[in-house]
Amino acid sequence: MNDQANSVDERYATTPATLTSWSRQDTTWMLGLFGTAIGAGTLFLPINAGLGGFWPLVILAALAFPMTFFAHRGLTRFVLSGREGSDITDVVEEHFGLKAGAAITLLYFFAIFPILLIYSVALTNTVGSFMEHQLHIAPPPRAILSLVLILGLLAVVRCGEQVIVKAMSLMVYPFIVALLFLAVYLVPHWNGGILSTASTVPAPSALLHTLWLAIPVMVFSFNHSPIISAFAVDQKRQYGEHAEERSSQILSRAHLLMVVMVLFFVFSCVLTLSPAQLAEAKAQNLSILSYLANHFSNPTIAFAAPLIAFVAIAKSFLGHYIGASEGLKGLVLKSGRRPAAKTLDRMTAAFMLVVCWIVATLNPSILGMIETLGGPIIASILFLMPMYAIRKVPAMAKYRGQASNVFVTAVGLVAITALVYSLMS
Repeated sequence: MNDQANSVDERYATTPATLTSWSRQDTTWMLGLFGTAIGAGTLFLPINAGLGGFWPLVILAALAFPMTFFAHRGLTRFVLSGREGSDITDVVEEHFGLKAGAAITLLYFFAIFPILLIYSVALTNTVGSFMEHQLHIAPPPRAILSLVLILGLLAVVRCGEQVIVKAMSLMVYPFIVALLFLAVYLVPHWNGGILSTASTVPAPSALLHTLWLAIPVMVFSFNHSPIISAFAVDQKRQYGEHAEERSSQILSRAHLLMVVMVLFFVFSCVLTLSPAQLAEAKAQNLSILSYLANHFSNPTIAFAAPLIAFVAIAKSFLGHYIGASEGLKGLVLKSGRRPAAKTLDRMTAAFMLVVCWIVATLNPSILGMIETLGGPIIASILFLMPMYAIRKVPAMAKYRGQASNVFVTAVGLVAITALVYSLMS
């Protein structure tokens, strides 16, 4: 016991020194967080965010970093407040009891799993369209194509969490380059676009209504809550009592990278296309890449767009798989069953494979509704639950009284009420 205690003491004694330098593992996690957040949703963000006009977009751009950083930092702190090695489902149970733990675990799973199904469908559609229109070869039957693609991604998953994060961080590089290339390519084509609405300042009531409905779009375009639990657990394992400090540093750099990259891409698109063209893209249910490819009739963009979309969807799939599998394992364990770890991993992978394959093969349009229904749940877990814990849980009392807590709570309430309003209207 003494030797073990000494080894722990030595580990913590060296921790402050490691905090002074930025490690390769820190970079891997920074890019992994970026990779989970910046996915297929980014390719629709210019359309959704630009339709409101110039001034709402400017306000949303100013709010992007604090909305993203403070919310995900709060969720990270919540997971870090639990025992060593506890994921988000364990921490909820530890702080709020067995019944609340089971309820939150169920909500956590149903908030993330539908998004995983959507990515399965989108991946199959993207590759099938690419084979047909760009490679000019007949794609295999949808059932076979979807099975091969999902098996390929699950092969990466089977290599372990660290391999997933590394794979995502590697996939981020071409995606960043592609976003930069497209944003810069559009610069000579800037014609004012959304600036045509800048001369008209909307009435306060109209501006607030536009922002109210647009904030959820911005929130969920940068959402990477599914990977936060695994991130926090690893930070606690690496840095012990200094995990909160290092995780905040990684989050701030990841979010700065997200916001700068995505907003440059968004503004480049909305300065190229008019509000009417953005509305047309939304009516056609096209991503901004597909619309730009048709708009310019450019073979380079037409060829590159599906490849970029494939990378975006694949890395988002991997990031959301971590959260979905974590939720499913939590549900199994909280049901009273205690299978061996390897058995549970295999059961989880088999369930994910079968359901994702069936849904990707059927290609149902109802998935968009499922994603929207999952929105309020994600907002509750990402924004409101950590803020509630700060007020009620002694382990998080040190974070009380911060202005950022009020901001996160307000944004969470706005996101939830706007999503509910959109469903009812």
